[in-house]
Amino acid sequence: MAYVGNPIDVIKKLYSNEQWDDIVVFCQNLLKADPKDLIALQNISTAFLNLGKFDEVISFCDKVLELNEFDEYATKNKILALEKLGKHDYIIDLCNMMLSQNRFNSWALNSKGLAHNELGKHDDAISYYDMVLKIEPANITALLNKANTLAFLGKHHDAISYYDMAQQQEKSSYVAKAKSESYQKLGKEDEAFLAAQGLSMSDIEKYIHDAHEKKMRIFDYYCMIEYEMLEKRESIHQRKLDSKFR
Repeated sequence: MAYVGNPIDVIKKLYSNEQWDDIVVFCQNLLKADPKDLIALQNISTAFLNLGKFDEVISFCDKVLELNEFDEYATKNKILALEKLGKHDYIIDLCNMMLSQNRFNSWALNSKGLAHNELGKHDDAISYYDMVLKIEPANITALLNKANTLAFLGKHHDAISYYDMAQQQEKSSYVAKAKSESYQKLGKEDEAFLAAQGLSMSDIEKYIHDAHEKKMRIFDYYCMIEYEMLEKRESIHQRKLDSKFR
């Protein structure tokens, strides 16, 4: 298929439709005209990344890095491909290169931490996540990476705190489940149940305190609160509907 127009506009359109094979063909044609076309080299590597062809990703990223050894776009794509290929020592070298240009690069620090995790160097990995959190205390990737590492090491009490901080940035079923599992490892079944519902640590403490005050099982108390909240929402909704017809 022939595409007419500005190459960037064409690639953007193909990206929006996730037409990765078409991006490869389009970029290959651009490279026939100019083998050093950075737009083509960078985008063909991303297309191959989405197609799961990781050796090809590395090959095209290397062509970019021959032109500019510090090209961040190509370096990131190469790291992502190396992660899939399990070549973690090479990832550390690339992260070090990125950090030589910017020692506060959170993406590189997180990637370096993950590489150390994969190599079994968990304390070193945590140190890199801590570096990120000094720069960006709300960095959800570092929070989750550190929480997962702590949980893997059996430090579930500490892991829960970091899962909770991550949850404050982004609600997700994954974080709720992971936090619940850490509570279970500590033998805290009530907390595990509430964490699985997506509650924060402070809300969990309040629910348990109030349930004990009412001498209710935590499951029964939670269901009661949910029912009361549902009734309240329905009542508000009904009042809004009634007001429209007055």
